[in-house]
Amino acid sequence: MSRVQLALNVANIDSAVDFYSKLFGTQPAKRRPGYANFAIADPPLKLVLIEHPEGRGSGVVGALNHLGVEVETPAEVHAATERLAGNGLEPSVQESTTCCYAVQDKAWVDDPDGAPWEVYTVLADAPNETGLGCSTEACAPEAVTVGSTGSGRSCC
Repeated sequence: MSRVQLALNVANIDSAVDFYSKLFGTQPAKRRPGYANFAIADPPLKLVLIEHPEGRGSGVVGALNHLGVEVETPAEVHAATERLAGNGLEPSVQESTTCCYAVQDKAWVDDPDGAPWEVYTVLADAPNETGLGCSTEACAPEAVTVGSTGSGRSCC
């Protein structure tokens, strides 16, 4: 299943989790310090909340952090990367990178106004974070054995 991801900067993770739990009638699929994500079935959405009081770049609290499309396999990320490159978008590729408390393969492109989009798949859960923000700058490779910590279907 593919679904759209929306990642928001929030000033207070606890109040944001409380609000979005009530709004969508579900609890987060993953909760870590300064971070939460929801795997919402209806509407199909991966909602990611990142406590970032200063915002993203020139953004503000409550503003967009990044957007994404979660896919099921690394092969789907590779196919999207080829499609994006074939359309002249020059994706930035990351493999086995740790972001949002998960090891992921991903490809990044920016829209004309600079909004970052990622096509990604989660390979494994990660116990640590290298720097919340889920951007090409924030993600970093980490040695984690893929498949060793469960389903891995729980992050941005």
